[in-house]
Amino acid sequence: MKRLDGRTCIVTGGAHRIGKATCLRLAEEGARVTITDIEDYDGQSLCEDIVGHGGTAEYWHLDVTDEDAVETVFGEVADRFGGVDVVVNNAGIFGADKPTDEVTSEEWRKVMDVNVNGVFCCTKAATPHMRQNGGGSIVNLSSIYGIVGAPDIPPYDASKGAVREMSKTDTVLYAKEGIRVNSINVGFIWTPLVEAMAEASEDGPETFLAHLDELHPVGHVGVPEDIAAGIAYLASGDVKFVVGSELL
Repeated sequence: MKRLDGRTCIVTGGAHRIGKATCLRLAEEGARVTITDIEDYDGQSLCEDIVGHGGTAEYWHLDVTDEDAVETVFGEVADRFGGVDVVVNNAGIFGADKPTDEVTSEEWRKVMDVNVNGVFCCTKAATPHMRQNGGGSIVNLSSIYGIVGAPDIPPYDASKGAVREMSKTDTVLYAKEGIRVNSINVGFIWTPLVEAMAEASEDGPETFLAHLDELHPVGHVGVPEDIAAGIAYLASGDVKFVVGSELL
């Protein structure tokens, strides 16, 4: 028996990168995967890929900053599959990469709206369904920059610090109801975005990547599948005693 058999999992920002790898991994673990994103073509293609390989998946268009839309989609998923067991709050953006005094209010609010308010909206929408089912698991994507400081992307770093603390607060609020909330604090993961950063580096992509490798104790950056494996672990019923953790 696979460890997520019969569980309904909603993944926000599921069409690309870490979200895509997570949807694939959860499907492999037997979950009924709900892929949500604003990139409809890629989301639908991923859904077809999972189904074509024997998994169960459906796609919903979802902007996590729209609270009404989040509530509607979560309700439709619950009606379709008989509940909501797991929510992976993955949707996020990096935003402006410049000193704080040069960041505009609009740039700041845009990142907070997606990275922080999006987690709030999805957690708010998920908890009634999980409460009705007797529990569930919420996995929030934070970042190593939610723990340590860095001289770049101030809105992103601040937003991930907020997500880290939201995870701890919601743990205390909901753990006794069987709703487990944990966060994953992601290091540098080799995605098209990081690859583009490497290509744009003044030192050249090889030097850029070598520097990133040195920042990680294992000696190299990660890949989306590494994060997906951690999410599958936290989503699993095997870890019913793991609450408020920060998986680094």
